[in-house]
Amino acid sequence: MKQGTHPRYINATVNCACGTSWETRSTKPILTVDVCSTCHPFYTGEQRILDTAGQVERFMRRVNAASAQPRRKKVERREEKLEQRRRLEEMRQTEEEVELAITDAPTSSVNTSRETAARLAAAMAGEITVAPDAPDDDEAKPTE
Repeated sequence: MKQGTHPRYINATVNCACGTSWETRSTKPILTVDVCSTCHPFYTGEQRILDTAGQVERFMRRVNAASAQPRRKKVERREEKLEQRRRLEEMRQTEEEVELAITDAPTSSVNTSRETAARLAAAMAGEITVAPDAPDDDEAKPTE
């Protein structure tokens, strides 16, 4: 066997965070551990939370926030969804009625699209006034 390839195996002291220490053999003289058989929850039977980088606090904040605003009941969520569906159906029906009214509206043979556009431009410019209940085939009257 080649000499000097293996590390030195020496007596070592193991120190736990709970204060317990014992002797063993290792390649390093002093070892430090966070949990040992004296303080580990599996061996002691007590529950203890080891906090690593604030994870426990983050978890507890999320739990508290979730319990502060309880979830709505399933019945309330279902009723809200049904109300949304009913409103959507009403909007669709209204849209269909408007489309049918537009397609069924009688077209005036007197007015052409150019005449209508000219009257609209004149009305927008304030040159003429159009009565809201005046039929399409009546001429708009100039303002005085």
